Amino acid sequence: MSYQVTIEPTGDVIEVEDGQTILQAALRQGVWLPFACGHGTCATCKVQVLEGDVDVGAASPFALMDMEREEGKVLACCALPQSDVVIEADIEVDPDFAGHPVEDFRASVTAIEDLSPTIKGLHLKLDRPMRFQAGQYINLELPGIEGSRAFSLANPPGKADEVELHVRLVEGGAATGYIHRELKVGDALKLSGPYGQFFVRDSQAGDLIFIAGGSGLSSPQSMILDLLARGDSRQITLFQGARNVAELYNRALFEDLAARHANFRYVPALNQVADDEAWDGFRGFVHEAAKEYFGGRFSDHKAYLCGPPPMIDAAITTLMQGRLFERDIFMERFLTAADGAGEGTRSALFKKI
Repeated sequence: MSYQVTIEPTGDVIEVEDGQTILQAALRQGVWLPFACGHGTCATCKVQVLEGDVDVGAASPFALMDMEREEGKVLACCALPQSDVVIEADIEVDPDFAGHPVEDFRASVTAIEDLSPTIKGLHLKLDRPMRFQAGQYINLELPGIEGSRAFSLANPPGKADEVELHVRLVEGGAATGYIHRELKVGDALKLSGPYGQFFVRDSQAGDLIFIAGGSGLSSPQSMILDLLARGDSRQITLFQGARNVAELYNRALFEDLAARHANFRYVPALNQVADDEAWDGFRGFVHEAAKEYFGGRFSDHKAYLCGPPPMIDAAITTLMQGRLFERDIFMERFLTAADGAGEGTRSALFKKI
């Protein structure tokens, strides 16, 4: 049995199968609903039921309070329709969102490379091409590990039957530990995607600034490769932050791109360079490199940030001090359990992420 769910204010209508949540059905039919954790604890996907009956499912009592339940609010990631339903969601229609449906894929591991002492490059061959926007992510399933893990795509959409992921080893992390220590070339995996609202807004004017830290380079890499392949004429500047030379991975790739494309500039920054380490580039944090490069003035640009929360917060402050505003800044935070994932995932400077 299935039920129809109408989503206001967009008027989208989706079919929700028995046992499927509203969020699962929406994403698999190319309809975007805001969400973050995906398992009922963050309240990002909270919607209002206007008509019909809905089982609230496994929503956390902290994310969905008793009073809200009585008012007809549910979390889309847990909500199970019991009849045809009309809901109202806090959706801002983005003209640049392609709305590719989430699908399931089978993949085989074709290569595992050491990008840095803590980051592996994982290459997968898909059973069929995946349509996605540069900057989006996939959910990867690993043998013997409950649930799935999100990893940003580092390859451009032009390589649609391949997946490249940059995986940082997280201390105590079951999934990243498995990828770094046990996964082998030839292994078969399952994944789903694409997910996410992190992509270049082509309809918005302005040159582009990318600020990346650690394995957060993956999404900007996908975006930049796609932009250059499409012949985008905007000025593109990538600031890549790392602790030291060993952690500054894919440097040769971006230096080569800068040599071949007049509209692309590459600025690496290292914040823990040893006194005896050969480095003639910028010494300091990546947001400090951006501030110095642009003289503290970022107006008429659009900025895309990807990396750990402290880097994101520092970059936001620097960019806003340099005359960029919420409408000019887009981000993807790389949260892990060690970062306190699920706690305070929104910047105080932003109404939305």
